[in-house]
Amino acid sequence: MSLRAGCVAQCRGCAHRLMSAEQSEEQKTEWLQSRLNPWAETFQSLRAVEGEARWHYRDRVVLAAEWSEVQGWRFGMVVRDELLPLQECPIHSERVARMLALLREILPSGGRSFPLAYYAQSGGQATLIVKMAEPPATKWLTEEAKVRLAETGIEGLWLHAFPSAGRRLFSKHGWRLLWGSEHSYDPQGLRYGPTAFQQLIPALYIAAQDQAQQFLAPDAGSSVVDLYCGNGATLRRWCEAGAETIGVELGGDALACARENASGAELLRGTCETRLPQLRQWLGRVAPERTCLLYTNPPRTGMEEAVCRWVADELMPTRIAYLSCSAGTLRRDLDRLFEAGYRVVAITPYDFFPQTYHVETLVLLER
Repeated sequence: MSLRAGCVAQCRGCAHRLMSAEQSEEQKTEWLQSRLNPWAETFQSLRAVEGEARWHYRDRVVLAAEWSEVQGWRFGMVVRDELLPLQECPIHSERVARMLALLREILPSGGRSFPLAYYAQSGGQATLIVKMAEPPATKWLTEEAKVRLAETGIEGLWLHAFPSAGRRLFSKHGWRLLWGSEHSYDPQGLRYGPTAFQQLIPALYIAAQDQAQQFLAPDAGSSVVDLYCGNGATLRRWCEAGAETIGVELGGDALACARENASGAELLRGTCETRLPQLRQWLGRVAPERTCLLYTNPPRTGMEEAVCRWVADELMPTRIAYLSCSAGTLRRDLDRLFEAGYRVVAITPYDFFPQTYHVETLVLLER
């Protein structure tokens, strides 16, 4: 196979771009089975999209920005201190591609007056991250430019002044909405903001949510603890099913969106470990006579050790749905839950990131 048009050979983002879909999916399945070998008999077939849906799906990006007197603004990935331009990457959504092309036309020259370091886009929300204490002038954002912004499909454009931007891209302060709306709504009608994490292929994410809900079977006689709940996509499902629901999320903007998306849920801001006292209080107040259920979707680090112990030894939910983006930490947490008496019912891989080696896994457990 040859590289897709627009694909940069030196880019490290898509390790499977020279594989067929079948080869990529087989490799991902074999990798997961090797890491989760004790439960190999519970594996379901990997769920994926097909054909052209495996391309132009990335509607959430973070790209380094660099100004060149010869080439103008370039956006891409830094490898060995050099920027690889990825403006025409075939993984980018059409909305991202249109926005990058427009920014290259309308942004002012780089330098001290406009030290643009990164461009971030989450669906309909776009952010220019400049490494300075105060936002720079925006004379470049003319009325004509605003009309063209609307044509890209972007709904909100932000300028974020953060002099320490790097490993950490966003701070609490230094935000300025240049144009459009502060929030957008995804295909499920869920509100999200400029820093939101979103799964990149909505159809697959909805399928994973459906599978989790069918297994957990929340109803008016149950209580659901939703850890790392994000903007409340799954919280809303549990509330609509009639269950008493509580969610924990560290991100402030995500939690603010969750309040609208799942207005019937109780919400706690912070890490799951630091919120264990409040979780205990809530369970003692609303859940003594209810069937306890757990949905957890932790970051790559998995559930904190104290949280996993609490789940196994105190919460003791009847059923658990665990969506993981790391087979290594998933294996660690499953070992702990297995020792506590849980049985793995099903393991379903989801190919949320075609062309890459990344794969997510939904594990269903019961006592």
